[in-house]
Amino acid sequence: MARILVTEKIAEPGLDRLRTAGHDVDVRFDLGSDELNEAIRGAHALIVRSATKVTADVLAAGVGLVVVGRAGIGLDNVDVDAATRHGVMVVNAPQSNILSAAEHTMAVLLAQARNVPQAHAALIAGRWERAAWTGVELNDKTLGIIGLGRIGRLVAQRAMSFGMRLIGYDPFVSAERAKQMNVDLVDLDTLAAEADFVTVHVAKTQETIGLIDADFMAKAKPDLRIVNVARGGIVDETALYDAVSEGRIGGAALDVFEAEPTTDSPLFSLPSVVVTPHLGASTREAQDKAGETIADQVLLALAGAFVPFAVNIDASEASSVVRPFVPLAEQLGGLYAGLAAELPASLEIACQGEIGGYDNQITVLAAMKGVLGAISDEPVSYVNAMSIARDRGVDVRTTVTPSSQDYVNTVTIRGGEHAIAGTLAGLKAEPRIVMVDDHSVDMPPAPHMVVVRNDDRPGVIGQVGSILGEAGLNIRDMNVGRAADGSGALMVISTTTPVPVAVLTALEAANGIVDVRSVSLPDA
Repeated sequence: MARILVTEKIAEPGLDRLRTAGHDVDVRFDLGSDELNEAIRGAHALIVRSATKVTADVLAAGVGLVVVGRAGIGLDNVDVDAATRHGVMVVNAPQSNILSAAEHTMAVLLAQARNVPQAHAALIAGRWERAAWTGVELNDKTLGIIGLGRIGRLVAQRAMSFGMRLIGYDPFVSAERAKQMNVDLVDLDTLAAEADFVTVHVAKTQETIGLIDADFMAKAKPDLRIVNVARGGIVDETALYDAVSEGRIGGAALDVFEAEPTTDSPLFSLPSVVVTPHLGASTREAQDKAGETIADQVLLALAGAFVPFAVNIDASEASSVVRPFVPLAEQLGGLYAGLAAELPASLEIACQGEIGGYDNQITVLAAMKGVLGAISDEPVSYVNAMSIARDRGVDVRTTVTPSSQDYVNTVTIRGGEHAIAGTLAGLKAEPRIVMVDDHSVDMPPAPHMVVVRNDDRPGVIGQVGSILGEAGLNIRDMNVGRAADGSGALMVISTTTPVPVAVLTALEAANGIVDVRSVSLPDA
């Protein structure tokens, strides 16, 4: 059972998932920095939203912390670099609020175009001001979309239904892909000059802070309206105030601000600026999805499994083809560590066959997690596996080949004088070891295994069986492999219980035995 500290409100279904899994869910709101540093001690997971500041000090205090979960998209409040240094996984829920954010973008865009909040405020204050709040139509207007990711694409779809012309800026999207969205890809200066409305859908990074600045607004039409439901700081608020108040652009709709929460901004005094208090993800549906998603990610992290939305792992989300090979790679890594007994200066991890046509970074991380987890005196995770390898002076090389000689797919770990390979066999995709030290074998990985290298002559196999039988050890599975060059034979044996050191010594002393290695899976 793990202790999961929750410092901000998330949807109850998410908390229920954590409790149902048998974990202790410790909910504590409104913690100051000192209180958080104290509360984090002994916690295995921390779940936050946007208010809790997960600083380097908090992470240092969280000895034993495995994962930080952010129930939402942005990670402005989490020191991801410090988390990575401490081997703490950081996960978020990047798909939970994309629909809500896109819909809110359209809501405030329409509200700005038709002066809805201003007219509402006037009417309930007793003023019937039809002429004062004349708006503009969206039809035939040009919408400039900055960022053509998931949210940008959804906004494009919805804007098309209003008859808008779509242009976009995104240096990471091809013109062909943009065309598929009915968006003409342009540079930022062209977008500024041609757009009647601009919506922002990019992450807040050093490159995007102040992206919409005074220079951008100087190139714009005088009736341009800027909409930001992404992150505060992407739009320069001082430059925006100056441009709107001086009539150089028409107005804006903002859901996010440079400093949050805020109730005092010069922008609030401008009648052509519509504001909301960071409501982009504030729908019941989005909150439920965020809570449930982050609960699932935290449970996977605590179980040591592959976590699709981990942000500080050097791997993209695994494809459906690659994902089944992740646990196999970790098993092979643990078995390799037993074979090699020590880390070589260089390790090669090869993914061959159909999986070779996909991104296999997570496969490589799993293999290294298995190798290092079997020998390291510190916890090894997907987050810190490569860092530990570098610290130990191991050069990890990756080979991917979309063809394989004997199997549809294989994962191979090779380094020094040892190598091991495996595949998934049959309709049930059962893991199989298919090569050990360049000897062909075929058997499932098992918790307790012995690899015996021997002379290829009669009587040796019977001798090994006798020694194990006399020691009261039950053989679960056994496979004999021969080297392609005929230089010798190799036995891979799995037993129902660990093989004692005295029995290993007896095997090594037997006639015809060249070498004996005891190998175990990491969790055995």
